[in-house]
Amino acid sequence: MMEYIHANASGNISLADLATIAEVTPHHLASLFTKTTGLSPHQYVLRVRIERSKIHLKNEGLSIAEVSRLVGFRTQEHFTKVFRRVVGVTPSKFRQELADGVDWRNPLA
Repeated sequence: MMEYIHANASGNISLADLATIAEVTPHHLASLFTKTTGLSPHQYVLRVRIERSKIHLKNEGLSIAEVSRLVGFRTQEHFTKVFRRVVGVTPSKFRQELADGVDWRNPLA
């Protein structure tokens, strides 16, 4: 199932789709998934999208809106809101800090 999420993260992944793959009810899947990963399926998909967006943000030829669409967010506003909540800065600030040499893999560096 994790492979499915990673392969399809930029598309529409529903809890029902994941439950069908796992051959359990959506409620049971959500419970098992959260116990296993510490995140709900929805939160996990968002985290996968955010991690992919960090890679795309290194490409200054892509606008923030283009990165948002590439990783599966319907609007740039939603992408920015989720990115800020997960990463702690906006996508624009993240991109600027990358250009300034901030090492986002090691926040203590």
